[in-house]
Amino acid sequence: MEMSELRALLTPEGLDLLDSLGPVEQVADVARAVSRLRAAGHSPDLVSAVVGQAHLRAKAKGKFGDFAARMLFTRAGLEQATRLGVAARHAQRIRRAGLTSVADLGCGIGGDALAFAGAGLDVLAVDADDVTAAIAAYNLAPFGDSAVVRQGTAEEAVPTDERAIWMDPARRTSGHSETKRVSSEDYSPSLDWAFEVASRRPTGIKLGPGHDRDSLPSDAEAQWVSAEGSVVELVLWTGALARDGVRRAALVIRGDRSHELTAGADALDAPVRDLGGFLHEPDGAVIRARLIGDVARSLDAGMLDERIAYLTSDAALTSPFVQSFRVRETMPANPKAISAVLKAHSIGTLEIKKRGMDIDPAAFRKKLTLKGDQTATLILTRIGDQRRAILADRVPAAD
Repeated sequence: MEMSELRALLTPEGLDLLDSLGPVEQVADVARAVSRLRAAGHSPDLVSAVVGQAHLRAKAKGKFGDFAARMLFTRAGLEQATRLGVAARHAQRIRRAGLTSVADLGCGIGGDALAFAGAGLDVLAVDADDVTAAIAAYNLAPFGDSAVVRQGTAEEAVPTDERAIWMDPARRTSGHSETKRVSSEDYSPSLDWAFEVASRRPTGIKLGPGHDRDSLPSDAEAQWVSAEGSVVELVLWTGALARDGVRRAALVIRGDRSHELTAGADALDAPVRDLGGFLHEPDGAVIRARLIGDVARSLDAGMLDERIAYLTSDAALTSPFVQSFRVRETMPANPKAISAVLKAHSIGTLEIKKRGMDIDPAAFRKKLTLKGDQTATLILTRIGDQRRAILADRVPAAD
């Protein structure tokens, strides 16, 4: 979105038109909406802004729920924005630390700042881009004077009071739509600067979940977060926002519930053992935090292979940090052998999972014979130097 489009949108006519248009969910709907609004005599800038926002609001519902229907976005800002449920947990941590205010340096469209203000924190939100800062101001307007937005760089906006610092460094090239990921050396603000601020202030720094672990400050708490099965971020916490004795954490969020595993360091891996009656797939946050060994010991399990993140046990146990499967039988990982077993079990609906094997599950499925009224999960993996297929049934998730 360009500033001319934003100015056209931020008028009574523009906002009324946006609300009346409703969500534009499919790409094909965009062209139809543009044609209809242009035929009605609306300006090109207004039509582009309204249709673009309607489409982004539809995409944003997964991150912001019903709040998306009253927010504005840029495409790049939405891609980097924190999910509202995750941001709410960041706000809770700041409140639990006894802090009442926070500076969001590099606030983007204001996703985290919304959660901070909603939790009753006094918020200063800063972004260097003029369009993005204006959109953040619109999104935070319902909070009045308790959420102030300024345009400026993070480096020049560090407050002198005792408030917490939150940073989500830009990990893409500048712009509002077609942006590309950049290397960590080109983040804005720079990580060296962000880490220096964090060394002397209570700070949270949001990074990509795959960030190089060797570059993390040794005295910070590193928390990997997964939401609905996907690892969405890594947050570094320092000062009063870091928990005593915690250097590694895996936070697993499903719906309104969350579970967390914490440790003072990477966990030692569990020994390798033969496939037992159950197979467990650790959550991605647990894998990133290198806490697989702690989960294995809680399940009386071992590693299926030292190089692959599958656990196995004979105990009928599960946990919120894994997906568990009851093993039916194993076979060579070739379509003919697998199809014979599927036929014997009348499997017509099959979930395929894989680790340690360079295959495309969708393409592999086409090679299988699926016929019957039964369901199962097929797990393709390496065990030692063998390619194996494991037919299994899901165990209900633990609370």
